[in-house]
Amino acid sequence: MLNLFHQTTVTMKQTTLFFSYLLLTIACFAQKADQRLQQQVTQLLKGFNGDIGIYVHDLKRNRIVSINADTVFPTASMVKVPILTGIMDKIHRKELDYHQVLTYKDSLLYEGVDILGSFKNDEKIELSKVMMLMLTMSDNTASLWLQTLAGKGTRINELMDSLGLKVTRVNSRTPGREANRNMYGWGQSSPREMASLMEMIVKKQVISDSTSQMMLRLLGRNYWDENAISQIPSDVFVASKSGAVDATRNEVLFVNGKKCSYVFCICTKNNKDISWDESTNEAWVLTRKLSKLLWEYYN
Repeated sequence: MLNLFHQTTVTMKQTTLFFSYLLLTIACFAQKADQRLQQQVTQLLKGFNGDIGIYVHDLKRNRIVSINADTVFPTASMVKVPILTGIMDKIHRKELDYHQVLTYKDSLLYEGVDILGSFKNDEKIELSKVMMLMLTMSDNTASLWLQTLAGKGTRINELMDSLGLKVTRVNSRTPGREANRNMYGWGQSSPREMASLMEMIVKKQVISDSTSQMMLRLLGRNYWDENAISQIPSDVFVASKSGAVDATRNEVLFVNGKKCSYVFCICTKNNKDISWDESTNEAWVLTRKLSKLLWEYYN
């Protein structure tokens, strides 16, 4: 009887995975390129000193722009969206509670300037606030703690696979992914897949309707708003996550205005400019120009 149950469970998982891939494939084929916008974006990228990928989806007209959209890039802190998915899955299954109290330990510290890392050993904090620190402040100590609570990278990667995302993976502290970690760092994805994950959240297709709505609200509280977000009027709803290491600068956004609704992701790697001045860094300047172009084009 137990063996029959196991076989049935495996079959159901395989069926769910098949339909996830099928729906994602059908959606991709149904989309049409916005040739005029594609030309404008291509022109904008000329002369960039690094590797770049962009994916844009106009949700109202189902038109896309795709430039190296399936190339794999380091996620940097964009990996925190998959980690969020893992935590929300645990909450949905009632294995964690959104407001449960956790106990911080010094062993969790990831050296840097994180807020959570300034806590004293044995201090208490709600899970919800750790999640806020991960997404709003991009706190790495909080993020690595949540990655463990989510079932570690292996479980998060299984969730990404179940959503039809083939290259979006957590690499750090994940068995069997050391080679990927050496190449891409903490996580990896493509512009198309990271934008698709955001879009699935928007369309309430991640875990459950209510879970997706909560995820979207959480992603709408970003402290780091001086690049792509800065080009969107302040009265427009934006959900986002950015990521940066020396030679990589990324950002994924959902923008919902009165006249427009779109998702876009810009990923870069092997950047020649590895400076940290937001006003002059080449990739960040380009990110602001792209965001401005898209907002003006759709409005």
